[in-house]
Amino acid sequence: MELSFGIACAAGLLVLSCVSAPPPRFEGKRTAALRDGNPAPDLTLAANYLRHFYGSREAVQTGRRKRSLSSKLKDMQSFFGLDQSGVLDSGTLAVMKTPRCGVPDVQDYIHNQGNRWTKNVITYSVGKYTSDLPTSTVDSVIASALDLWAKVSSLRFTRSLSQQADIMVEFGSNEHGDAFPFDGPKGTLAHAFDPGEGIGGDVHFDEDELWTAGFNGSASECQTESTSHQRFNLYLVAAHEFGHALGLRHSQNPESLMYPTYRARKTHNLLSSEDIMNINAIYEPGVKRPHYYPRLGWSYPFKPWYTASYFPMAVKDKCSPGLSFDSVTTVGEAIFFFKGGYLWIKHNNKNDVKEGPISNFMPKISSKIDAAYWVSQRATAYLISGSSYWTMKGSRVKGRDRNIRSFGFPAWVEQVDAAVHLHRTVHTLFFTQHLYWKYNEQQKVMEDSYPRNISDDFPGINKPISAAVYKQGFLHFFLGADVCKYDIKRKKVVGVSKANSWLGC
Repeated sequence: MELSFGIACAAGLLVLSCVSAPPPRFEGKRTAALRDGNPAPDLTLAANYLRHFYGSREAVQTGRRKRSLSSKLKDMQSFFGLDQSGVLDSGTLAVMKTPRCGVPDVQDYIHNQGNRWTKNVITYSVGKYTSDLPTSTVDSVIASALDLWAKVSSLRFTRSLSQQADIMVEFGSNEHGDAFPFDGPKGTLAHAFDPGEGIGGDVHFDEDELWTAGFNGSASECQTESTSHQRFNLYLVAAHEFGHALGLRHSQNPESLMYPTYRARKTHNLLSSEDIMNINAIYEPGVKRPHYYPRLGWSYPFKPWYTASYFPMAVKDKCSPGLSFDSVTTVGEAIFFFKGGYLWIKHNNKNDVKEGPISNFMPKISSKIDAAYWVSQRATAYLISGSSYWTMKGSRVKGRDRNIRSFGFPAWVEQVDAAVHLHRTVHTLFFTQHLYWKYNEQQKVMEDSYPRNISDDFPGINKPISAAVYKQGFLHFFLGADVCKYDIKRKKVVGVSKANSWLGC
């Protein structure tokens, strides 16, 4: 099974030629280790795999062996997090046999910069269709896969009926006109070309695969290796390939959409925070556009990341079991989750999650939010950072920040850990360290006899509270990565979940 690839480098198109050179010879003391227990077809597969996905540009063009196969094998093992033995063991071979994208994992570029479109409105067109799905279904899937990237970036995609669109989408088998032939079922599923003129940005799918249009990402969509003809979710593969067509490289993070091998996964919240940071690192500020959130009326200019290192490692994977939040609050029908300088917005109990830097949504705020709460009677949110807080009316931050002393805190309180509003009693609870205060929102004063010990009034809550939210008649206390569902009337914890489950994980 020979794997092929195609890639172009903008600003000038660079096509790496795959010559039919013989596989590199195994030399040195590792020869036996690589050969023993592995039949010749496996060795040939490994040699071709490493040449195509880990060979340098010069080696691919000339067919000359620039490094030993063992060295390239270590590169591949390192990329996939395997034991870097340089030996073709069963685990390494299993990864090599996994269906994947045809773009190399290690790429040599002539240009250090320019691996991007120089505009923010990009056209696309579908040329040749697959026989597996109706053309209308393919059109819908392709539009949805592009929209996935549009929702988190400054990019917009418009369909064109022209054959000169920026991104041309086609299905083809074997030799299909770009010098990078496909290899039949289960090998290379698709490949894409970097932004650029001509073939740049184009995406090709192997018609010899069996394509499905399921959007649930269930494991049943990806059948076992023993199945005679494995099925692949076109939406998952298309979304990945469009990442390349926009200039993204492969990721070593298995949770990233840009991970090179095919994985059946849930298709909601498909992009990891790493994917979103990387696309915005390429399309940095320049051409700005309004980014609308109809349910809340957001209309602020979308401002992408300046550097990928702006955010803590903890936010790179929203489904990490150790994920915690600095603050959580409802805002109308949505829930806001704050972490560092980052924000997730979840709508209507659905898995429709918007995310990005806080400043994308609230340009006046550039700091982390330690505590937040929503007063539905006033349709106003309060965002607390250190000893300061902002008010947000509807979807706009109003005026300048104020000091939390205005709530009636004593001078020694310099930060609030969590806050939650109980609309039935018109009180807001403020938590800091092991104490909490009760604030009367109507009279705008702290209640007498406060602060009180949290553990005395909320039995079972024995850890520091990082965030709190009132929802469906229950208090939900976020204690690091855990969330305690608390029954106020019974004064007891009635359930425990993980913080990441609130983002649909």
